[in-house]
Amino acid sequence: MKAIKEKVFIDWLLIVLGIFSASFGLKGFLLSSHFIDGGVTGISMLLADITNIPIAILLFVINIPFLILGYRRLGYLFAIKSTVAIAGLSLTLAFVSFPDVTSDKLLTAVFGGFFIGVGIGFAIRGGAVLDGTEIAALLLSKKTQLLKVSDVVLILNVVIFGAAAFLLGMESALYSILTYVSASKMIDFILNGIEQYIGITVISAKSDVIRKVITMQLGRGVTIYQGKSGYGKDGHINDPRDIIFTVLTRLEVPALKEKILTLDPAAFIIQQSIDDTTGGLLKRKGIH
Repeated sequence: MKAIKEKVFIDWLLIVLGIFSASFGLKGFLLSSHFIDGGVTGISMLLADITNIPIAILLFVINIPFLILGYRRLGYLFAIKSTVAIAGLSLTLAFVSFPDVTSDKLLTAVFGGFFIGVGIGFAIRGGAVLDGTEIAALLLSKKTQLLKVSDVVLILNVVIFGAAAFLLGMESALYSILTYVSASKMIDFILNGIEQYIGITVISAKSDVIRKVITMQLGRGVTIYQGKSGYGKDGHINDPRDIIFTVLTRLEVPALKEKILTLDPAAFIIQQSIDDTTGGLLKRKGIH
């Protein structure tokens, strides 16, 4: 019960921090310079510029259909958290004052995106979203089967920034794209961290020696799969061998590959990015 309460507290703390960070990015940097971000936030900023309707109202109203979709497809708790997060962002934009930090366009684009990205990243880690675009992209990608979430987000943002170039001018649109790139990088950093994990699969005739190097010298856990050589010199299934799988940080990858290839220059090594991990031996064991 204590662990559950701590989890709930941390989730809501992250959401609140995300709201204030995104609000600071918008009011402290972007709004005064007429730069926009991507997604629903960008649509709201664009409409606020050309209609004079307050962005706080537009942001909440435009997100309502996405929140309904989120409730139907992703669950009650997600919808509640996201509704509170987006409502909190709208209220903060409407009633909380932030200083206009700088008039430099480059700094505005980069750091406006920085704080928006941090805010969105914190909210996602807390189990909510501050922008309904991700919900729409997830559902569209599931329906079409042809597009990934990132493809749908990219297509939506191409349309938004194209409209920005037409309505706000090419310079504002280009700075807005820089804002979006900055925000995207910060979201990735908040969600994945500096220690992005890499999955390594090793197929080698010397798998037992390689396993000992990974476990005893690097202090990492391994999983062993039973496999067979699929195509030998004679064109038939060949000798059985162990297949090693391990997860480590990207900073450790070069050293591991060097050790493996020193032991077996013919080793087949497969490397892949890992978006998230839970449990297992991810922290290094003490090596004696």
